[in-house]
Amino acid sequence: MLYDEAATWKVLVVEDDDSNRMVVSHILRFYDAEVFEAASGEEAVVLLDKLTDLTFCLFDIQMPHMSGWQLLKEVRGRPLPAISQVPVIAVTALAMQGDRERILAAGFNGYIMKPVDAGTFIEQIADILATCKETRKV
Repeated sequence: MLYDEAATWKVLVVEDDDSNRMVVSHILRFYDAEVFEAASGEEAVVLLDKLTDLTFCLFDIQMPHMSGWQLLKEVRGRPLPAISQVPVIAVTALAMQGDRERILAAGFNGYIMKPVDAGTFIEQIADILATCKETRKV
């Protein structure tokens, strides 16, 4: 049932590292999610103008030029609720004490540590999305 849900997802993956982007996208596509990829925050901004029915976004935090933090501000500042209120999940190697709390306090809807675990990745996303629906937090 969970994996049937994943087949309905339309996802924007923003990750500057080609290998990480490929792994995340491959897992999502394995479960038939529709995946759009951006290698930078700037690329993501261009895509956001075209993608108004995303289920959620996955952002790396540490990217050159436009970080995941800056990209989140860009998303939340968009005039269309379909974009400004889309759930945004941080996928990051930031794992120091307090990083998770800082990421959530900044407005991300969830936090997944790298390297992603292919066995639990879809479940982690589904749990975050369920929490978003319950709390309507965006």
